[in-house]
Parts: sequence; C-alpha cells; structure tokens
Amino acid sequence: MANKTFFVTGTDTDAGKTFISAALLHKANSEGLRSLALKPVASGSEQQEEGLRNSDALILQAAMSESMDYEQLNPFAFEPAIAPHIAAEQAGLRLSASRLAGFCRGALFTPHDFSLIEGAGGWRVPLNERENFSDLAKEMNLPVVLVVGLRLGCINHALLSLESIACDGLQIAGWVANHVDPNMSCMEENLATLKRRVDAPYLGFVPNLAHEKEAMKKAAEYLSLPKLN
Repeated sequence: MANKTFFVTGTDTDAGKTFISAALLHKANSEGLRSLALKPVASGSEQQEEGLRNSDALILQAAMSESMDYEQLNPFAFEPAIAPHIAAEQAGLRLSASRLAGFCRGALFTPHDFSLIEGAGGWRVPLNERENFSDLAKEMNLPVVLVVGLRLGCINHALLSLESIACDGLQIAGWVANHVDPNMSCMEENLATLKRRVDAPYLGFVPNLAHEKEAMKKAAEYLSLPKLN
C-alpha cells in the first residue's frame, strides 16, 4: 500500500465522493498509514480571512493525517457553485489536465503512504473546452475508486461510469456503495444487482449516516483498504 495514490470519482454530483474519501482517509489513519488528499479544483467556495475556502477541501484536510497548506490541497478554489470549467472561465483562468497534474505531483512529494485525489462531479465533468476531469486521472495514470451514490438510477450511472473508466485504459481499483437516499425503494435489490454486474473490487457498503456523530469515522468501519491495489 506504500505510496499508493487513487483518483476518486462519483457516479454523479452528490454521490458522496468527499464523504467516502474522508472515510477512506480515516480508515488509512486507523491502520497506521500516513494519509494525504487533494482536491485540485473546487467550486462553491466561501471567502474567508485567509482567502477562498471550499468545505469539501476542508473536510479532506481535517481527515488526512499529514499536514499540508490549503493552497497545495486545493490550488483552484472558485466562489460560484457552478460547473468548474465555467467558474474558471469567469475567473479568467483556463484549467488543463497537465497543469493540474503538475500541482498534484508537487503536493505528493509530501511523505505519505496512502493518498487520494478527488475529482469534481462525475467522470466526464468538463475541465476546459476539450478536456474532462478524467484526463487528469489519465495524465497521472491513476487507479480509480468509484463512489456509487445509491439512489434511483444508480445502476445505469455506475455501469456507464465504469465502462468509461475502462475505455480510458485506467484500472478500476474498487467501488463503494454509498447510501445517499434513505428513502430509496428496493435498495438491497439494487445493491445486489450492482454486485453481480460490477467486475471490480467491492470496498464496502456505507449506510446512510447523515444523523450520526463523527459520521466519516463511522463510515470508515464499513470500508476495506486491503482490496485497493
């Protein structure tokens, strides 16, 4: 597991990428691993005394074991809660996979055993007029962890995402079933279908923990790191 870096993507927006990423970091910490996480681009940030800060990036910063300046963890923070490529255009910036990969590689010089790079939205979210966030994972040749948000439509979203990841030539390191909709009908049947249809390591099912104290640490108990390779 030493010095392993994974790219975390989701079936769609609000699938729970940050929640599961934080849980994986807590899991790594509990196993004595030095953990890091990066959120290269984040929209929906708030202006604070130190500058723009994104709540998801702050969650990752709190969950990882190693210290890192916020600007390393989240080099591109945008205030509007809109598609990142549009937010970047409005800020007069152009994001690119190669530029983001450079920031990530620099940050990952911090000594660690286990690290995550979290994307934005799903696999095909645009990065600029030609590239997607998936091109960052391709640029760095990273194995991918897919967070499947369990709600209506999740089977189709999961299978399409996994097909796209495989078509891009990247390893699917594992997938997590995250129960984001507590009112989902036939949840167990949907999960059973996913288990049958998904040919990738299953890292665990995380129940809906919205009202639990220290929910991310609790979620870590449902996840498995040894299957990540």
